[in-house]
Amino acid sequence: MAIANRVTLRRKLSYNTATNQRRIVRTPGGELRYLYVKKAGSRVHCPETGQALNGIARSTGMELSRMSKTSKRVSRAYGGKLSMQAVRSRILRAFLNEENRIVKKMAAKK
Repeated sequence: MAIANRVTLRRKLSYNTATNQRRIVRTPGGELRYLYVKKAGSRVHCPETGQALNGIARSTGMELSRMSKTSKRVSRAYGGKLSMQAVRSRILRAFLNEENRIVKKMAAKK
């Protein structure tokens, strides 16, 4: 008959709360220990399309403050703030507005 594997708490809090999630790992010495799991941060979303932005890591606010600037954005206009579809629609809108302004100016000359 095998002896039951015992797992001891490493912290004082024993309740299964959102910040106290843990998983069991076996140490090289053969003991079972709790490894405390950090909460996953949320993904950054585009305010216009609502899509999750690619290329930006999931992180909490504190982790974002410690990250480098390049890991928080994408090398593009509005990178890390807007999705590619939103930037594309803004560029297209600006181009069409400029074309419309030129056409109006040409019509006023005639």
